[in-house]
Amino acid sequence: MNLKKTLTPDTVWVDLRADTKQGVIEEMVDRLVAAGKVRDREAVLASILEREAKMSTGMQNGVAIPHGKTDSVRSLVAAVGINKAGVNFDSLDGSPCTIFIMTISPTQRTGPHIQFLAEVSRLISQPAERDKLLAARTHAEVYEILTGK
Repeated sequence: MNLKKTLTPDTVWVDLRADTKQGVIEEMVDRLVAAGKVRDREAVLASILEREAKMSTGMQNGVAIPHGKTDSVRSLVAAVGINKAGVNFDSLDGSPCTIFIMTISPTQRTGPHIQFLAEVSRLISQPAERDKLLAARTHAEVYEILTGK
């Protein structure tokens, strides 16, 4: 999957300000609403928080992948945010998360969601790529690192 088909410059941020798990999720959803990518903020937020309540999406190496399914989106919506200070996200390795990859997909469509996560996971599994993301100073730099633009 080409990440350019899913990510857009207005869904990539280097300046997440929230300092809690709930805050990061809400901030990212709010920014997706502002970008016109989400029709129903409350439905999207509820789907992500419901998924998060089942098991944390804080992975390891400073990466969290909050996600949810709702028919409030027509197709896969994705966003990437950076919080260089780090946020406790109940990650598998116990470390704070700094790179947040959010996906929201329609209830009945799993293919694009899985393909997107596979492609992003391949990229961020490499320490050098994570370091580049964390060193980025602008939204455009993050977008370029992720999409190869």
